[in-house]
Amino acid sequence: MGLAVGFALAGLATTVEAQSKRPTVAVMDFDYGAVNNWWSGVWGNYDIGKGMSDQVVDELVNDGSFRVIERKKLDTVLAEQDFAQSDRADPSAAKLAKVGKVLGVRYIISGSITKFATSDKKYGGGGLIGGKLGGLGLKKAKSEVTVTARMIDATTGEIMLSAKGEGVSKKGGGLTVGGFGGGGGAGFSMGSSEYKASALGEAQELACKLLVQQLIAKKDRLE
Repeated sequence: MGLAVGFALAGLATTVEAQSKRPTVAVMDFDYGAVNNWWSGVWGNYDIGKGMSDQVVDELVNDGSFRVIERKKLDTVLAEQDFAQSDRADPSAAKLAKVGKVLGVRYIISGSITKFATSDKKYGGGGLIGGKLGGLGLKKAKSEVTVTARMIDATTGEIMLSAKGEGVSKKGGGLTVGGFGGGGGAGFSMGSSEYKASALGEAQELACKLLVQQLIAKKDRLE
């Protein structure tokens, strides 16, 4: 029994040590200026950068290689530091240092959505009519999402890791993007089951998974 207890304690010690070595990161809301013209024409001011960030956080948490700062805590700090949407694409080292210091994290993930589009061929009803995108009778659809991210050392401003995720879905026979209407994004949510089941939602999930896989694969480069 003594030997068994010894092995158990050794295993517990190894687990605790591994947990303590996990880098703590904060994931900023993604910039989506590159796709805003297309997006805002359909859903107005809905913040897809926040939705993309949330999915990246979920992937990181599910994997467990990193500790991730909770969303409410991050939002509070960003508001206090006057971190504007315009800062997302290229945040200054000074602002990152402040955010990192207040949060108690060394690494911050900053990202951009560089492609977020869907095209389809319809046979029957559907299409963009009166600000609403529907897909009744849709036979073929292709949605593409591309995201890039950098992991930055908040203490030095150095880019430690970079990654890119691309997702493509050719899902057809249903609503391309979930059938949501326009008007400032009312009724739309990236977290909804309708969106996740759509072609665009599927492409987004694939892109985020690939992005996170690359970050995890390069984790050993961190000090």
